[in-house]
Amino acid sequence: MKKDTIQTFIPAFFAGRSIFITGATGFIGKALIEKLLRSCPDVVEIFLLMRPKKRIGANDRLKQMLNNKLFDKLQTERPSSFDKLIPVTGDAAAVDLGLSPADRQMIIDKVSVIFHVAASVRFDDSLKDAIFNNTRSTRDVCILASNMKNLAVLLHVSSTYTQIDKCVVNEILYPPEIDWRRAIEIAESVDEHTLRILTAKYIGNMPNTYVFTKKLAEQVISDYSESLPCVLLRPSIVISTMEDPVKGWLDNFNGPIGTLIGGGKGILRVFYADPTVVSDFIPVDLIVKLMIITAWHRGLKTISEDKTAHVYNCSSNSLKKLNMMQIQQTGFEIVRQIPIEGIIWSPHTTLTKNRWMYYILMLLLHVLPALCIDSIIKLCGARPMLLKLQRKVYVSNSALSYFLLNEWSFKNSQALNILSNLNAENAKDFGADLMNIDVREYFKNGIIGSKIYLLNEDMKNLEAARLHRKRMDWLHNIIKMMFIISVLWMIYRKNILSNIANLFVEGI
Repeated sequence: MKKDTIQTFIPAFFAGRSIFITGATGFIGKALIEKLLRSCPDVVEIFLLMRPKKRIGANDRLKQMLNNKLFDKLQTERPSSFDKLIPVTGDAAAVDLGLSPADRQMIIDKVSVIFHVAASVRFDDSLKDAIFNNTRSTRDVCILASNMKNLAVLLHVSSTYTQIDKCVVNEILYPPEIDWRRAIEIAESVDEHTLRILTAKYIGNMPNTYVFTKKLAEQVISDYSESLPCVLLRPSIVISTMEDPVKGWLDNFNGPIGTLIGGGKGILRVFYADPTVVSDFIPVDLIVKLMIITAWHRGLKTISEDKTAHVYNCSSNSLKKLNMMQIQQTGFEIVRQIPIEGIIWSPHTTLTKNRWMYYILMLLLHVLPALCIDSIIKLCGARPMLLKLQRKVYVSNSALSYFLLNEWSFKNSQALNILSNLNAENAKDFGADLMNIDVREYFKNGIIGSKIYLLNEDMKNLEAARLHRKRMDWLHNIIKMMFIISVLWMIYRKNILSNIANLFVEGI
């Protein structure tokens, strides 16, 4: 491939290259694989680090992954492209990524582009597990990359929330505060029980082990960037696709779409969040485009020509801003038109930032109704499940509360600049018109996507879902009216109003 073509055309840069991806089965990983195969068709092969899971080997996990509807377009247009996917048995949390010597050498010999996406996003991971998954894995990827003679770029996916001890997060590498080498040594040598006791003190003002260990991983990249061509990409909260390859695709209930689905189902009645906080969300297809663009841009210069790590905050800062209340209002308008099937109650969610109010409403609107419904389900001979589900809702909401009650500014000028400076040929497959996003249409597609891709609902049943929603609304209004009438009747029967009036008169 001619050098001038590589300099100007993104697919030409990836043509003839072998790529290594960690975190391939994750949300971002799947979208990245699909985009590379479709938009960079001359890639030679893509090695995917895959951990055997529940007696399912790497090859079988790959087959399961490719059954995801995300890949339907490729299955139809270019099914042979999947032959380029090569699963490699390993484990990001294991020493040296759990690679066999033969697989390790194969990757060293062939790969020239690395996308390190693997991470544990669980907020309740033990410090030991989080360090192994998020920090040590990054070190081991860097060590692997250091042995590659043909390495063009190593891209590490971080998070804007790694720097939440700052009100404003810029697109720079921040100086280290804790020695990541020492942190790995401690995780490897100190027993789990002792480490759990020390966790709160060790992570300091970081809200959880995920953020803390991802911050340490950034320091790993910072140190290795002196000898490796690195890109550090910080996405904010990653949510459903805008349009590429389909509108509204997602594979998890994280983020605002999950909250709207919980509310739209009638399960989520109260949510612990500040209604005025503007949260930062970014579509997964935009993240993937930026990953490919920034990898190409960094790979145009060798480490001897450019010894700096390129840092990008992938956020919606300065673009479309919606606070939690606006998101909820928009979402509930949509789920009225496009209701979820089988709702258990008329959808409504109360947002509160008052901790005690949240606890009281949680008890009244989540726990007590769940106990009643589970009792009825048990009497019918079925397995009760609602109380268990509400417990998960509570745990999840509590884990997210720090991010739902605070607000940050993630500067993104460098990410926007690299997008806006694409030539017409690259913009065709990798561009995005961010300033003209119709937010309501985007969330509408996200809710439809969750019905199709997560809940496995058939959109042909929409009229039946609307009829059921009307029934639930009527039932809700009838019960509410009966409750009001009952209260008024009790007041009348007990002469409460007369007694209050008499007390008032006597007081005068």
